[in-house]
Amino acid sequence: MTTRTVFGFGAHSGIGEASELLRLAHLADRAGLDVLSLSDHPYLGARLDAYAAIAFVLGRTERLTTLVNVTNVPTRPAPMLARTVTSLSALSGGRVVLGMGAGGRWDRIADMGVPRLSPGDAVDAFEEAIVLIRELSGGGPPVTHHGRHYRVDGIEPAPVPAPDVWTGSVGPRSLAATGRVADGWIPGHAADWLSERYRESRPVIDEAAVAVGRDPAEIRDVFNVPARITDQPLSAPRDREGRWLGGSPAQWIEELTTAVIDHGAAGFILFAPDGGTPDSTTLSRWASEVVPEVREATAAHRGPTIPSTTPAPGHD
Repeated sequence: MTTRTVFGFGAHSGIGEASELLRLAHLADRAGLDVLSLSDHPYLGARLDAYAAIAFVLGRTERLTTLVNVTNVPTRPAPMLARTVTSLSALSGGRVVLGMGAGGRWDRIADMGVPRLSPGDAVDAFEEAIVLIRELSGGGPPVTHHGRHYRVDGIEPAPVPAPDVWTGSVGPRSLAATGRVADGWIPGHAADWLSERYRESRPVIDEAAVAVGRDPAEIRDVFNVPARITDQPLSAPRDREGRWLGGSPAQWIEELTTAVIDHGAAGFILFAPDGGTPDSTTLSRWASEVVPEVREATAAHRGPTIPSTTPAPGHD
């Protein structure tokens, strides 16, 4: 395992973009990026299924860790999700992080035949799912779990440890659940380390962690960053609302180094400015011009635990 600051990129890939996704994943893998993040919207027929896609990516790469950011838990029952992620971990040499969310688009989720839950019940089910996935991982005696939302009787756990869990929590109850049971947090709405949303939300996580005897520092902050890498410095790298817009590599390096050292940021996932997938030129510049410099400048600062680069079975 490694605890260095994590750098990756995110994608929202349609079925017609599958070949481009694989090309970008290969580029990222060869360039030394840490993680590929894929969104999960199973009610959108034109999108690639996130778990099918990351399985294919893991088979085509050697070092890249994958993350579904975030898993649409209501449509993926926890016992089966446990089998999926432990199998992917076993096949890939541990290159999986489990992204979890309570479900934010219940109008579409319900269209999939999933019973609609109240916001409170959805958060309870999300937290229970994380607990159950861990119970069904790592070996040990058969698991019997009779919860409010899940029930299993005498199910044998997989002998593979559960992946680290990063959440996309937004509301107070979900944030508190993150503090109790998660390993990392990806602030919603691409909020960054200087945002009001981050300043108001992080204390909720910390207080919940302390209440159950956890060190809040165990829950690491990983940020989605939709922004540009430009040839020339921008006179205003943040907009009027304070959102990071990007800038030259030097501006990126200064900003992200400060985010790690002064604000405890533990990882960054690059998106295009509109929230879509970065193009290959931008991804190459991210990997070659920005990431190495920030890694060097922040090497002494602990990032989130992610899987090591152990090759998957079958790789040389």
